[in-house]
Amino acid sequence: MLKRRTERSFLSYIDLSREYYAAYGYDKPYAWVSNPDVPFARLNKPLSECRVALVTTTDLEKLPGETAQERHLLRKVYAHPASEIPDHFYTLDLQWDQATTHTEDNDSFMPLNRLAECARDGKVGSASPRFYGVMTDYSQGKTMKHSAPRVIEFCREDGVDAVILPAL
Repeated sequence: MLKRRTERSFLSYIDLSREYYAAYGYDKPYAWVSNPDVPFARLNKPLSECRVALVTTTDLEKLPGETAQERHLLRKVYAHPASEIPDHFYTLDLQWDQATTHTEDNDSFMPLNRLAECARDGKVGSASPRFYGVMTDYSQGKTMKHSAPRVIEFCREDGVDAVILPAL
């Protein structure tokens, strides 16, 4: 097991992640992803002229009778009309500080209404007609080979210039 350094005054997610995977028998320490060739770039026009989209790791809803294992295996990537904002996103299978916060207010973690206001106020050129969802997956390979390319495809279909990834 990796030993935490006593002089740190913060929670080290790197150490915790490595300990977690070591406890499950993985022989290699967890390696944080490195993307030297990511498709990020400076905007070539002002934000007030850009179409902006939101990407979330939440799901739209839990299907009746669906088990946690079935949800975990599915790990879907989706695009959903921004004009059809769900009353609630399904977040109970995600890891977040549920003791001190909640996800009852969509705008606190998925600000679709705020993005629409920014578009109306001219702060952004327009809001994408869809938002995108990527189920949390701890596999860097699956994320890089499946989820990320699918979101990029959605963005290209919708003419998106910039993406906001709100944290949950």
